[in-house]
Amino acid sequence: MRTLEMKTKTGSETKETKKTGRLTLLAAIEQIVELSEGSNLSDEFYRKAGRYINYVCRKLSVSKVQAVMLALFVDNSNDYRIQLKQLASHLKCRNVSIMKYGKDIEDLAKRKLICCRRDRDSITYRIPLEVIEAFSRNEAYVPAEPKNLTCDELFGEIETLLDSRNSDELSYDGLVHELSTLFGNNGNLEFVQELRKYELFGDGGISPVGVLFIYMASQLVNDDDDKIVPHQFEDLFNTKSTARRLKSELAHNVSELQEAGLVEFANYDGFADRNAYRLTDKAKREMLAELDINTTRKVSPKELVRHGDIAEKQLFYNDTERRQVSQLAMLLGNERYAEVRGRLKAAGMRTGFACLFYGAPGTGKTETALQLARLTGRDIMQVNFAEIKSCWVGESEKNVKELFDRYRAIADKADIAPILLFNEADALIGKRQEGAERAVDKMENTIQNIILQEMEKLDGILIATTNLTQNMDKAFERRFLYKIRFDKPCTDAKRAIWQAMLPGLNEADAVTLAESYDFSGGQIENIARKHTISNILYGGADGGLAAITELCDEELIVKGGTKRKIGF
Repeated sequence: MRTLEMKTKTGSETKETKKTGRLTLLAAIEQIVELSEGSNLSDEFYRKAGRYINYVCRKLSVSKVQAVMLALFVDNSNDYRIQLKQLASHLKCRNVSIMKYGKDIEDLAKRKLICCRRDRDSITYRIPLEVIEAFSRNEAYVPAEPKNLTCDELFGEIETLLDSRNSDELSYDGLVHELSTLFGNNGNLEFVQELRKYELFGDGGISPVGVLFIYMASQLVNDDDDKIVPHQFEDLFNTKSTARRLKSELAHNVSELQEAGLVEFANYDGFADRNAYRLTDKAKREMLAELDINTTRKVSPKELVRHGDIAEKQLFYNDTERRQVSQLAMLLGNERYAEVRGRLKAAGMRTGFACLFYGAPGTGKTETALQLARLTGRDIMQVNFAEIKSCWVGESEKNVKELFDRYRAIADKADIAPILLFNEADALIGKRQEGAERAVDKMENTIQNIILQEMEKLDGILIATTNLTQNMDKAFERRFLYKIRFDKPCTDAKRAIWQAMLPGLNEADAVTLAESYDFSGGQIENIARKHTISNILYGGADGGLAAITELCDEELIVKGGTKRKIGF
């Protein structure tokens, strides 16, 4: 939604362009959007908007229809899930009328001017931020074509492509095309040459077996994941039958990758696990020779957050929170931590520190854990509990045990013990099922029992964050030594957050917003980000309090609240 101030700016800008003949991409796009509203893309619209459409066409080398469609997408760029019905509503036409331009929209996606996400039951779009930034500089967006990469940089690009496939923004065919282009532009690398040698990548493209190997190599290089289970790659391919065939070949040890000596069964406690796979030493030696890959597992960048990489961030607490967080920060300082831990050990008490941060979403629980780590020089081993759970019976229990073994190994080697962070641990600390009969309920109980046992013998620091505590199992409640409740900020704290997030906001306006909206710090940050994006899109005119108020009202609508007005 555009504010009055933005429309006023656009009007004055249009007058200026008429005087001087100068035009910019964003100004042309704005005019296309304005003139297209309710037009049903009639001939009259194309006549009136001809100058602006032609400018976009020349600047971006797109067709007239593509110029109009792109303008409508840009106008909705704050939305990460734009639907075609939003465009139809703006044009006052039926959805099927927009569908007629599917080929043009597809071409925009191929040129990476928009991103298309295909979920099982919907298709949505978004505008990449780099496209908006190029337009704000009045430049055509030209996607970078990575060439002359190192092998490490190559795997960074591979990870980005796989992430796009995982989020449904890239089809399987698109993934194969992008990988083929990437390898073709970097054919000097030994990894690419070895792929050709094993006929996993050739002139005919990349075979599904080749895609599988590239995925497994990427997991090892980028995530230090040397144990791949089938469910990790089953959504990678365009058909379920392809995934089933590859899984069956691996399970029966007849895959091309196994026959070539590139993949083998993973091991668990010295026994081959026929439901998990890893690259062989031969594959690591031959295919990944340009990287420092060996059989000794390294710390994954995604698994361990280095304290030096955590950006300093000012947090605002009420008096009780401030006192409790300060006490915990003092305890976790290395010298005091060693002293307290030594005394507890001498007294025959447990030396582990388990902490629970609980409260409403967006109140700073996770950020507090990060800032404590930064202040005390402790790295963070972060855990996504949802990723631990596996559809394979018995696999989740192994994952949990392996997790704590991994934490102990990292802590033993570290000069300063890291923090084990269970973020969003709602499902973790819930009450166990009594008389569980279903396999999934039994598995959940087993996982919780393992975690309870591990917390009992913990020799380190564990922090769990959760939004819910009403359903917490009493056994977990007893094992958390420190419990800190995070409430929504008071009015004065909200005023300070508003001014910290939007430095240009004066104190009077910050007080007005703080008193009028019961937002968490996370919600205020969300509004501040939207406001910043609007400034990029529309040339830096922030629209004052009215523009911020409009974003606040939109946030309330999203959250199901009641829309309010401030003095208007």
